[in-house]
Amino acid sequence: MTGMLTQFRSYERSARLLMVNQFTINLGFYMLMPYLAAHLSGTLGLAGWLVGLVLGVRNFSQQGMFLVGGALADRFGYKPLIVAGCVLRTLGFATLGLVDSLSALLAASAATGLAGALFNPAVRAYLAAAAGDRRLEAFALFNVFYQAGILLGPLVGMVLTGVNFRVTCLVAAGIFALLSLVQIRALPARGDESAPDGGGRREAGLPSPWRGVLANRPFLLFSGAMIGSYVLSFQVYLALPLEVRRLGGDGEFGTAAVAGLFAVSGLSTILGQTRVTRWCKARMTAGRALARGLLTMGLAFVPLLAATALPVPAEGPGRWALAAVPPALCALLLALGTMITYPFEMDTIVRLSGNRLVATHYGLYNTICGIGITLGNLLTGAALDASRSAGLPALPWIALPVLGLACSAALYGLHRTGRLAPAAAPAPAMG
Repeated sequence: MTGMLTQFRSYERSARLLMVNQFTINLGFYMLMPYLAAHLSGTLGLAGWLVGLVLGVRNFSQQGMFLVGGALADRFGYKPLIVAGCVLRTLGFATLGLVDSLSALLAASAATGLAGALFNPAVRAYLAAAAGDRRLEAFALFNVFYQAGILLGPLVGMVLTGVNFRVTCLVAAGIFALLSLVQIRALPARGDESAPDGGGRREAGLPSPWRGVLANRPFLLFSGAMIGSYVLSFQVYLALPLEVRRLGGDGEFGTAAVAGLFAVSGLSTILGQTRVTRWCKARMTAGRALARGLLTMGLAFVPLLAATALPVPAEGPGRWALAAVPPALCALLLALGTMITYPFEMDTIVRLSGNRLVATHYGLYNTICGIGITLGNLLTGAALDASRSAGLPALPWIALPVLGLACSAALYGLHRTGRLAPAAAPAPAMG
């Protein structure tokens, strides 16, 4: 911890502020979102499909607008988009706690999603610029703050929601309001310094920069290969909890075992991320690290595959161990794979962009991976259903490692053919 604190202090003030901000952003987000569905269905009495609609609108507005948010950040500078995102999420979270009409709930949900699309690409592009040659280590430390917010947020939200969900919404809105003020007062203005005017402003209209990013073939190939990492890591929220509850039930043990999955994932990242990044940087290139990270994530499901060969006890400690231990090992290996890939992934995006339109590249990358997560979760859900109906419990635990191996091979191929090498900065676009 002392070494991590020393490393944190070694960065310039703006980079440190962005890391703390990301912790606070995730704290405010995750103290509210895990309990929103229960509020909509329980307190407000909405039908299940309406709950899904409200939650889906948030996800769609975020994933669908990442490219726009990134392009705006490159055009107008990173700080205005970070501030706008925080202000918009303040309004969205406050509205979620104060209204009960469907139209207002949909508008608030869309606002919270759009907020993420505005500040996420801008934050990452800003951090990449502020960290300079130390991008890799900066993104490793950034992920520590990121995971700490995810870990602490639901615990704070559980306490506040025990009082009243409206209190949770207003506290979360207050956190984002405070963040907005902090960004306005303390965050220096910064944009894409490679732009002709030094602030990311380009010729009128945004389609031209989009065309340039969409023509970046190595970047698109890299984005497609990295989809697997997001599909695999998301199983901590989908396949693993379902497997725990299938064997452990929906009672107190099942709830505790699912909470344990998130604790294993978050704590291992907080404690190990900077060490893993330092070890990988000293021993392998970015392409090899990415390929091995995806391989680790694919192999993470082997304990679950092996567990399907064991007889399932009817009850007792044996069944509880089978329900808890293989998923926990899987969560730990998924976290390790993510620790290996994440800093190199973020750094590779900057290199493939040629340090031009970095936020736009991050925005498109998030959109591609978001679409991939949606499709991957649909297929994973179908595999889980098919495995139960056909009596083939091993089916999903075979399919997911195959995905990891395929994406690992794709990344290694991109590395071997030189497609992950730094791109030359393109000539300035003409108006």
